[in-house]
Amino acid sequence: MNRISAIAHVLGGLWMVFAATFLLPLAWSLGVGDGMHGSFVIAASASFLSGLVLFVATRSSKRELHPREGCLLVVLGWFSMIGLASVPFLLAIPGISVTDAFFEATSGLTTTGATVISGLEFLPQSINLWRHALQWYGGMGIIVLAVAILPLLGVGGMQLFKAETPGPMKEGKLTPRITQAAKYLWLIYASLTVACILALRVAGMNWFESVAHAFSALALGGFSTRDGSIESFNSVSIEVVLGVFMMIAVTNFATHFTALRQRSLKVYVHDNEAFASWTLIFLSGLGLALYLWGHEHLYPDFVPALRHALFNAVALGTSTGYASTDYGIWPIFAGAWIMFLGCIASSAGSTGGGIKMIRALILVKQARRELGRIVHPKQIKPLTINGQAIPTKVVLSVLGFMLLYGATITLLTFVMLGTGMDFLSAVTGVVSIVNNIGPALGTLGPSGNYAHLSDFQTWVFAIGMVAGRLELLTFAVIFTAAFWRR
Repeated sequence: MNRISAIAHVLGGLWMVFAATFLLPLAWSLGVGDGMHGSFVIAASASFLSGLVLFVATRSSKRELHPREGCLLVVLGWFSMIGLASVPFLLAIPGISVTDAFFEATSGLTTTGATVISGLEFLPQSINLWRHALQWYGGMGIIVLAVAILPLLGVGGMQLFKAETPGPMKEGKLTPRITQAAKYLWLIYASLTVACILALRVAGMNWFESVAHAFSALALGGFSTRDGSIESFNSVSIEVVLGVFMMIAVTNFATHFTALRQRSLKVYVHDNEAFASWTLIFLSGLGLALYLWGHEHLYPDFVPALRHALFNAVALGTSTGYASTDYGIWPIFAGAWIMFLGCIASSAGSTGGGIKMIRALILVKQARRELGRIVHPKQIKPLTINGQAIPTKVVLSVLGFMLLYGATITLLTFVMLGTGMDFLSAVTGVVSIVNNIGPALGTLGPSGNYAHLSDFQTWVFAIGMVAGRLELLTFAVIFTAAFWRR
């Protein structure tokens, strides 16, 4: 009981902090006069007051959380804040169901970018901005943001940070104080967002579209203000700006932090993970351009083939999910390849989804090491990344993660097939949802959305988005018997 009270105390603090996130769309609503301000006032009040009641009622249980408590808090925190985030959708969008509102909020906070809403151009600006703001908040993790604030309330945040931090390399600290590290990361994140807003405005977007797309681009979320996504703008300059900032956001923000602290670009050169991500995405874009150019009925000229192949390789490879064209009409190899990129190309510590490039590198190096041992049984060769030896426990953690990842994809695919979904949509939809990519292929491709799903399918996908955003292990551990033993 004491454990639950301690978690509830921090959860109340998180809800109070989350209430502040409604202020941005509230201010925008008042500024443009779209009449939606009441929805955000109600949502903010509900979030703050419920959090305050819970925080005060459990104040006697305030203490530093243990690791298992941190995992449970992260899961409960994400689901409860998604519930709160769905309130403006329920109040402002006529006819939207609780299921669809929860799905849209989940897709926002998990930076997935899948949507059940059509006619985005006609949504009130503040509601559309709220969709994008959710992605921006979720990009670096609303839990990590709270870590920088909750210590002021007397709540420690180390276990919270470790439970939410993406990737297998959780042991290294950016600074001696985790709160200070979180603040620096968010400062970098916010500064890049401002730069992206200005660049998109120069490229031709209006201020509203610039703010909205900067939010979703830095979060690698993929929400757009238009049903046609980036294709509806038909602008090379906008695609270039978004492409540049997506590639920045797909890189570990700790690398950006270190580069700024050392005032040197050599940090990027020596980051094996960043180099592998950039190389894979760009070579894939070039290879797909040549492949699509060979299909003359699609792109008779190489330049448009390069434009769309490179942009969509970046958009899907970074798990953002923008589309400059309907890649669903491409040959199945091209569509499947960019979906595959979204599974592995993001760096740990970035705002992207998927298994992360660092895990892919560890798996490749481990496979090579095992092959070497067959030839040289007595060989002792440490596995290294960026010149540092990777502990065996990290390698085992990666192997365990990949087993869980494969099992999750397989299980959810069969669940979708069991509901009557066609094979292509089921497989790519599950891959897209678990890896937080957004659009898939088949009926879930870039020319459509997720609105036609049944309530059961929608809830399964919503849970899959949260599990994927928390990288499966943090989510799955709370369902083990060992987690609940004293």
